[in-house]
Amino acid sequence: MAERLAAGAEVTGPAFSVFWHNDELGEGQEWRVTLKTSATLRDKLATRILELHPWAPGPEILASPVEWATDHYADWVEKFTAAKE
Repeated sequence: MAERLAAGAEVTGPAFSVFWHNDELGEGQEWRVTLKTSATLRDKLATRILELHPWAPGPEILASPVEWATDHYADWVEKFTAAKE
């Protein structure tokens, strides 16, 4: 958060997960982290997550485009990520 690549984060979990990894079926716990950032910082944020994540090839990183947001919310994201844009 100190790098201001995201204005905020929401952590959900743990959730039970079943997955394929290294050609084996696995299961375990996972946490979902939703990071609130701007479109211009999306790639920088993903790169930083990959640098920090301990497992190769890295975590699942997805983006959900925002079709609409209140001005208040959009201003909040811009204000708290502005230092890096």
